[in-house]
This record gives sequence, C-alpha cells and structure tokens, in this order.
Amino acid sequence: MRRFIQCAFLMMAATATAYAVEVTDSAGRTVTVPDTITRIYAAGPPASIITYMLAPEKLTGWPRAHHAYERPFINEAYRDLPVTGRLTGRGSTANLEVVIGLNPDLILDFGSIRQTYVSLAEKTQEQTGIPYLLIDGRFENTPTALRQLGKILGVETRGEELAEYAENLFSEIDQHIATVKEDDKPRVYLARGPEGLETGVAGSINTEIIERAGGRNVADYGPEIARQRNLVSMSIEEVLDLDPDIIVTWDRQFYDQVYQNPLWQPVRAVKNRAVYFAPAAPFGWIDKPPSINRLIGLKWMTGLLYPDHFSFDLEEEVRHFYRLFYQVEISDADLQQLIAWSRY
Repeated sequence: MRRFIQCAFLMMAATATAYAVEVTDSAGRTVTVPDTITRIYAAGPPASIITYMLAPEKLTGWPRAHHAYERPFINEAYRDLPVTGRLTGRGSTANLEVVIGLNPDLILDFGSIRQTYVSLAEKTQEQTGIPYLLIDGRFENTPTALRQLGKILGVETRGEELAEYAENLFSEIDQHIATVKEDDKPRVYLARGPEGLETGVAGSINTEIIERAGGRNVADYGPEIARQRNLVSMSIEEVLDLDPDIIVTWDRQFYDQVYQNPLWQPVRAVKNRAVYFAPAAPFGWIDKPPSINRLIGLKWMTGLLYPDHFSFDLEEEVRHFYRLFYQVEISDADLQQLIAWSRY
C-alpha cells in the first residue's frame, strides 16, 4: 500500500500546476486546491450531504448504500453512485488506497474541527497529496459554510440560494425565541436507539436543532461535558428523574413500543402522549447525520414546540425543501409515508 500511495503522490506532484488556488478552511489551515474542482471525496456522511446539495455532479460516491425507504428522496441521477466508505466518524470503512483510486481533486470533511480531525486531515493530505478541507459543521455556521463551499466549488449562486433559505429560517425562529423566557421553554429529551436510552447532551452537535428551536435539552451536563462528548447512555431511572415534557425520536422501533412499555409509563411526556417521531429519509431531520439535512427538522421542531406561533403547511414545506435542497420531486404517496408519524 505504501508503494501505491507513493506512486500516486508522484503522479499528483507532476500535475501540481493545476493546484493554484489557496483557501483557508474552518480550522485555519491554508490548503491549495485546483482552479476547477470536478471530483470530491466526502470524508463522512455530513460532507456527502452538503456536497450533494451544492454540487451533486462532483460527488464521487456515498459513504454507505441507501436503504430502500431512502431512495425515493434522492435525485435519481445520484442514487446509485458508488459506495466509497468514510474516513471519519464511527465505523470508518475507507482506506487510502480506495480514496486515491477514486482520483478526487479534493477530500472534504464537514463537521467537527477539533484537533482529532485536524490531525487526520493533515496526515491524510500528507500521505495522499490530495488537498483536504475541514469545514465547520456547527448548525449556526450553516449559511457561512454554504457560501464558503459554494465559492470553492464554483457554484456561488447555488450556495447563496441555499444560504439565504437558512438565514431566513434562523431569523424567523430567533425573533420569536428571543421573546420566550428560559423557564417557559419546553423540556425536551432526544431518544436515540431502539430502547431510547442514548441521547445527545446539551450543546452537542446531535441536539443543536432542539436548542435552536427553543427547547431545553434535559440532558444538560454543562459545557465541559459537551466539549468532550456528544452522546451519552442513560438509564431509565435517569430519564424518569429528568422527566421531560416532550420526547423526540427518529428510531421507529422505540416509537412503536414506548406507549406500551411499562418502564416509560411514569415519564411526563409519555403520560401526556407527547412522544414525536422525526422523519429520517433520505437523511435525519434531527441528526443522523448532523448536516444541512437538519434545516427541515428545525422548521418541524419549532412547530412542535410552539404550535401557536409557528403555523405552516407541513406538506408544502417539505415539498419545497426537498425540491430546493435534494433536487427531487416527491410523489404524494412517498410524502405521506415520510411524514405519517411526524404530525403533531
């Protein structure tokens, strides 16, 4: 493998004159990229989503194969791109031979810019000779990321269009949330996994939209814990002690059994039948993964938490978002299947 990488690096060095533009990524790294980028290797699922939304023709492949229920919500021209694995996150499946063999102009990671990811980017770029960009994937950075990548990828108009959607949504929500007292904000628990006992801590990338929509994440362990980790495992006793007003989940197995499960019966949200299912096709509305896909989830979440203030036609909003961001027209049947359990 080392010889393969060395040979590939020499071949890239021979064409280095094409690499003429210096850009600064979100980690403050100066990276030289081609004048024209035509092939992008997405280091993980969040990067594949933002690339697909901005410039799907440049995406070399998906980190994993799409499930059957996800496929109708991805533009037909890009559903069957190769499965290329991932370099970052849980269950990394790609190796550098695979990456180099795809002949990308750029490796893109969208998400955390902690030192762990900076080190991976530096090491991978050094070993392959392929420029590697880190773009801040925090939800609040969405408009900036879309404009930044739109410019780098040569699709500035597209980047601006999507960034404006995000900015308008943020502005609408922020104006209302600013008028809500902290004690009046609903207390929310994100139930992950089939038993609902994994959750995202307050301040984590996994629960950003709950907090941005004006919810109080009951799994609040302080900023220090949030900096160290995103997800924690809970016991049912801990959930009972937190006693959330609202539970949100994207796990259908948990949602199907929570109202019948005696362990969950004493929880306030269950007693009040305030457990809500967030759609997850083609990508999650809350996280799974935490990328630009969460914008539609933010709209949905604000309607859930503040129905008297945020009133909108969910079907029309979903059609508009999927047309704009996923570049797909949804059939009536697929739309109903997507949002069947998400209504308030």
